[in-house]
Amino acid sequence: MFIQTEQTPNPATLKFLPGCPVLDGGTAFFEAKEAASNSPLALRLFEIEGVTGVFFGGDFITITKAEDKEWYILKPSILGTIMEHFTAGRPVITDASEAMSSHAESDEDDDEIVSQIKELLDTRVRPAVAQDGGDIVFHGFENGIVYLHMQGACAGCPSSTATLKMGIENMLRHYIPEVSEVRASA
Repeated sequence: MFIQTEQTPNPATLKFLPGCPVLDGGTAFFEAKEAASNSPLALRLFEIEGVTGVFFGGDFITITKAEDKEWYILKPSILGTIMEHFTAGRPVITDASEAMSSHAESDEDDDEIVSQIKELLDTRVRPAVAQDGGDIVFHGFENGIVYLHMQGACAGCPSSTATLKMGIENMLRHYIPEVSEVRASA
């Protein structure tokens, strides 16, 4: 098994491409070991000192490291853990329904504006940020303000504010006049 790595715009994250599917659909983001009880792979990755976040996409894994750790020290352990996990044929997620993220609001309650926002995010934004090792999830729309949650490489990225304001906000305002602003939600 050959695992490629790619830099992301966030210096605290690195994208690992194992060359095989990671998740069949959706994404999963774990910001602490305690939240990863349904992911044997995330639990193993959190055992590596310095790993502070694990994000799974369709064909990649994004790891976030502690500020005081260096990639050249962490990378061999992370690569070994990922390789051993996939070689052994273990599942990435044991209960997929718990960890998959899509959008926070249920589709059945969406009005036309929220449906348009989600459609634009799914078709234009999420594929682009997935290339950088992250995801952006819709969390709400209220009084003209769209609330989004950033995950993976996007969480804590120095350029995330610019992405939200100059990229996503401008696009949503262009297509949906009711949108006045985009904000990151916690």
